[in-house]
Amino acid sequence: MIVLVFVGLILLAHYYLWHRLVRSTTAPGRLRKALTWGVVALMLLVVATFVGTRADFGTWLAWPGYLWLAMLFYLFVFLAVLEIPRAVAAVWLRRAERRRAPVPEPVAVLAGTPAPDDVAAGLPDAVPDPVEPPAALSRRLFLGRATAAVAGVGAAATVGYGVSSALGDPVIEPVRVTLPKLDPRLSGLRFAVVSDIHLGPLTGRSHTERIVRMINGLEADVVAIVGDLVDGSVARLGPLARPLKDLESRYGAYFVTGNHEYFSPGGYVEWLDELGELGVRPLRNERVEIAHQGAVLDLAGVNDLGGAAQGDGPDFAKALGGRTSGRSTVLLAHQPVQVSEAARHGVDLQLSGHTHGGQIMPFNLVVGLQQPVVSGLATVDGVQVYTTRGAGFWGPPVRVGAPPEITILELRS
Repeated sequence: MIVLVFVGLILLAHYYLWHRLVRSTTAPGRLRKALTWGVVALMLLVVATFVGTRADFGTWLAWPGYLWLAMLFYLFVFLAVLEIPRAVAAVWLRRAERRRAPVPEPVAVLAGTPAPDDVAAGLPDAVPDPVEPPAALSRRLFLGRATAAVAGVGAAATVGYGVSSALGDPVIEPVRVTLPKLDPRLSGLRFAVVSDIHLGPLTGRSHTERIVRMINGLEADVVAIVGDLVDGSVARLGPLARPLKDLESRYGAYFVTGNHEYFSPGGYVEWLDELGELGVRPLRNERVEIAHQGAVLDLAGVNDLGGAAQGDGPDFAKALGGRTSGRSTVLLAHQPVQVSEAARHGVDLQLSGHTHGGQIMPFNLVVGLQQPVVSGLATVDGVQVYTTRGAGFWGPPVRVGAPPEITILELRS
């Protein structure tokens, strides 16, 4: 069902682009036919890219396919925004043409001239009107080409900026969180939080190396990787993840699954084993004690909601049951929406990702309909939730209004 909805949306979006960028900018003929087939080819490219990258084949399609998807999105946005000024301009031009049009003078009917009734009957002497008057055709082409030019320049500039943001260094976001129950001896404990690295067909080993280098430069006490590390199998992406073995922190690096780990062609278990080999400990509906300066913090992790279909969903009771009363608890949970269950188990702080901060504006408005926190720190059901924008990207290598992020989060009492 989801696949059919996706294909339907892609089809509708390409039809709208064809209507505005091809039909409205060209006269009937060879050029229009060629451009029409070009739009069809681009639509098939998007579908093939999603199928190929998800199935671990055809990854060479990723760059052209995902870049066109980003252009498709922003062309759609710009063209939709321009619909109203385009309609206003069309009315203004139509009225201007009427004012300039000369008033026809009466003409005597000469012998042999077809009578109006003959013309209406379609007799041989009648001359049919053109399907579209030259003035109307000229007006349509002018408006269509002007609109297409503005939308094209706007979309290309936006995507270009978004690519430079997505492929650039993540922003270091310093955050202080006050926990009322925190033992004063734990005040100053620092977490390096990173999520949604999304190792995949568009990232190389250097992507991981840069993230590891930046995290190590923060000299954090704990490293928390909050899901969606990979978009593919260990066989294909294992070398890209290998730099994670160089992560440095006082009390270790921890990981919880995101929804994308469950999409891996090789299965999520192989990634759990691989991370264990790299020195990153998966928290599988469990918790560990972080002992610091004579005090103890509970660090818990739950599986992502996406694992439920594979019998590997979150189990809050297992991860959080039987804790020492009065001890503060930090929970790693990939999706912010999991906070509702965390609140029922007395969690003090939840660290999440998943949203990418919306990744490409104005998509952040849509994400907010499904997740309680799109990015940053907020309080939900009495629990503080920090949602990182993530250090990578999914799909198009584009981030607009939501730059990649690595968070250095400090606990305060």
